[in-house]
Amino acid sequence: MLRRLFRHSSNEGNDCTKLCCTKIEHFTVKTRSMTIFEDVNLHLHCGELMAIIGPNGAGKSTLLRAIIGEVKHTGTLKYVDAKGQHTGKPVIGYVPQFLKFDVSAPVTVLDLFSACLSNRPVWLFPSNVRQQVIDTLKRVKAESLIDRRLGALSGGELQRVLLALALNPMPDILLLDEPVSGVDKNGLEIFYNILEDLQNSEDMAIILVSHDLDMVARHADRVVLMDKGVICTGTPQEVFSDKRTRKIFGMLTNNGVNYGSTGFVWVEHKKSNAKCNCPACSGKEGEK
Repeated sequence: MLRRLFRHSSNEGNDCTKLCCTKIEHFTVKTRSMTIFEDVNLHLHCGELMAIIGPNGAGKSTLLRAIIGEVKHTGTLKYVDAKGQHTGKPVIGYVPQFLKFDVSAPVTVLDLFSACLSNRPVWLFPSNVRQQVIDTLKRVKAESLIDRRLGALSGGELQRVLLALALNPMPDILLLDEPVSGVDKNGLEIFYNILEDLQNSEDMAIILVSHDLDMVARHADRVVLMDKGVICTGTPQEVFSDKRTRKIFGMLTNNGVNYGSTGFVWVEHKKSNAKCNCPACSGKEGEK
């Protein structure tokens, strides 16, 4: 059960020149009484951080759960690696918004990893994975937490532990559902610096759902505004300057330029020299 929570895979393949490519095509989630979202089309490359923003109830978290197969949906997910050899079944890491557990339980970080990395009951057959767990935690600057109880971790520490768990094995695509909600400013900086390291060192594709527009502006390569579907997509400056974004969030002024305390600071991101020939790379796919 814990394994399925943090690591999933999907199907089908596609072709994209010189870059690993993930395409989410015509994703729709409906219940008997309502449409959660419909006809979502997104295109993501390795090394990119795509941030999904939107009002509450826009379907952002449901989209991530649909990608990992936890929510029934229509549409297809297509993937191909940069060499065109690994197609159809990307390894997907998933970090949920929160983890429900008994904070008083004597469960340590090592116990959590052991339960996810072994098929045997940890309390009956302790697994010998300590060094593997330490190496994984080092990726998120959290190796000192290995013997700490989960209930004793701060919000930022717990989210880094969950991120480390999602990185074992190293995924092709990392999905983050508001991973730093309630985390203090220092924890935010640590978490986003880790994501930048993963982009640079692992060339990882990341989809992040977030309400923190300032951090999105600073760290995202591409932003998707979602409200029951994709409203617009583009660079942070393009999306935050769009009148539809400003209508939803209300506080964006002066085209998102850093005027006073109302705008955002745009940070230029390092781009890959490789070029994709897919038409969707124009950044206009799925736009209403």
